[in-house]
Amino acid sequence: MSEKPEPRLHVELPIRVFGMGTDGRPFLNHAQARNISHHGAKLSGLETQLKPGDVIAVQVGDHRARCKVIWVVDAGQAHKIEVGVNLIEGQPCPWEKEMQQSEQVTEPAPRITPSGENKRKFPRHRVPFPLEMRDPDGVGSHMRTKSADISGRGCYVETMLPLPVGKVLSVTLWLDAQRVNTSAIVRSCDGGVGMGIEFTGLDDETQERLQQQIESMAAESGTSENAQGAG
Repeated sequence: MSEKPEPRLHVELPIRVFGMGTDGRPFLNHAQARNISHHGAKLSGLETQLKPGDVIAVQVGDHRARCKVIWVVDAGQAHKIEVGVNLIEGQPCPWEKEMQQSEQVTEPAPRITPSGENKRKFPRHRVPFPLEMRDPDGVGSHMRTKSADISGRGCYVETMLPLPVGKVLSVTLWLDAQRVNTSAIVRSCDGGVGMGIEFTGLDDETQERLQQQIESMAAESGTSENAQGAG
């Protein structure tokens, strides 16, 4: 028995696309999302060359999500570079409003939810949690930033120039009024988009306290939807 294909909507939705091109430089392109679904889209009008497997960020209004490039074609002068993308698991659909408005008779497309294979100790939440990051060897600048998503074990930080995988960091965060320092390591690096960081120096009790604070912040802001990242 064949599965029912996922509903797709043909639009020309203005978007912004961030990432790292094949030339090794971060980019920001204005483009259009076409043939959108709850889990992906065809992006048209890009001016930066990409390759399958690249991770990029797509922004629609105030809504941003990370996507993985599935295919790339040169569509000529009219549409420039076109790419097919899938939303990374756990990322919110940035064109959800457009999809909901288009759904009429048919039932909404089922969402793909993390299966029992998801071995995360804590779920991530899209909470802008303040952090300070330093190179413990004294190399590089001190960075004050906020997470794009976070859990008691790690976070994802959006930055045009992420640090390489394996880079060891010293991270400072605050649990209520208490300053907490922890060692950390970069687990994923998405050029022009951001990096996934694992907190390696927090004991179980501190991880639990951090998770409780994150979930409280998520509940207050209404952003309790889980997010995908490293760590």
